[in-house]
Amino acid sequence: MSKQAVYTHGHHESVLRSHSWRTAENSAAYLLPYLKPSMTLLDIGCGPGTITADFAKILSEGHVTGLEVPNSDVLEKARANAAARGVTNITFVEGDALALPFPDATFDVVHAHQVLQHVGDPVQMLKEMRRVTKPGGIIGTREADMSALAWYPEIEGMKDWQEGYLKVARANGGEPEAGRRLHVWAKAAGIPKEDLKVAVGTWCFYTPEDRAWWSGLWADRTVSSNFASSAIKHGIYTQEELEKIAQVWRTWGAEEDGWFAMMHGELIVRV
Repeated sequence: MSKQAVYTHGHHESVLRSHSWRTAENSAAYLLPYLKPSMTLLDIGCGPGTITADFAKILSEGHVTGLEVPNSDVLEKARANAAARGVTNITFVEGDALALPFPDATFDVVHAHQVLQHVGDPVQMLKEMRRVTKPGGIIGTREADMSALAWYPEIEGMKDWQEGYLKVARANGGEPEAGRRLHVWAKAAGIPKEDLKVAVGTWCFYTPEDRAWWSGLWADRTVSSNFASSAIKHGIYTQEELEKIAQVWRTWGAEEDGWFAMMHGELIVRV
């Protein structure tokens, strides 16, 4: 992986449609048992802030900081979301995940959801996460594994999309099989094996509403998000091919017995 990575998805509406659906319950349940009301928490790559605001509600006597890359207008959406929910113990800032703008031992909990797969140096990011966590604190991270997807039925073209996605993500300097590598990256970051707790979480889309939503956002993402421009730039797809893949997603979404599952690697680190 190149240390200069490009975020494969970007912040197109079709991407934020997915990110805004995420909650602490459906995307960070593995971390919730460790949280206490008075804790401070850093949420790296907070996006539109839905998980972040959930954390702030849980940490009602503490404080939550959401961090996004500089020059990202998604933080305005995050601030608006928090304000609409009446969440006041929350701050949103810009910063680099590979060089966090905080002193050592600042937070009780440091969290990242679907971020390590998109950075050029996930080991360095884990080192930074550990650096800003207080002794006795917790690091939690959850990453998809884009090779560990399952769907039904086997619509022609879905496998081609998966293989193409892996190529685009790697061409952008990321690692789309991050979920299976979390424990390896953590050990490379100097974290002892005995301080790691590894688990697996899933998303499953089955109901007609789920299928329509999931297939629709991926169809739109395929042709309109940063994925599309990256795919064309790296010579992996043409615009015409992307349009065909978008139709593949819509075809799958219309299947009465359609089912889609995504596996995530989950890692808890005790600092």
